[in-house]
Amino acid sequence: MIIKAITASNEMWNKVKNYADSCSWKAGKSLASAMMNNGFKDWERVIVALNDDEICGYCTVAITDCIPDVHYTPYIGYLFVDEKWRGNRLSQRLIIYSMSYLKSIGFDKVYLVSDHENLYEKYGFDIIDRKMSPWGSEEKIYYQKIQ
Repeated sequence: MIIKAITASNEMWNKVKNYADSCSWKAGKSLASAMMNNGFKDWERVIVALNDDEICGYCTVAITDCIPDVHYTPYIGYLFVDEKWRGNRLSQRLIIYSMSYLKSIGFDKVYLVSDHENLYEKYGFDIIDRKMSPWGSEEKIYYQKIQ
């Protein structure tokens, strides 16, 4: 299995966009839309985990996430692992890869937004804030210093 960062110029871009659009997670459609509408600029990337040519999971590294009017940046977002690949610590591998990429371009911290309970704490994240999302649910904003 390999994990890599891709941009719109990568040959995998459309395949990942189509996968996100049809995956079981409703937020996948939002990611697909952002990919289709050139929503990734500068250093922002889609991170994809592949087993040969099979997409196993993905996430993004981006300037912002779904919570407006906060000063936190950068974010790991849209973290999704295909049901077939769950239980193999692929989320952790995607997070580690994303943090390594962010460190390589000069960041020393990372944020993540989620409503999950006791998921990201096991990966070393701490809750630093809680905000209402545009769709009306309370979301936790997690933080981790990049080592």
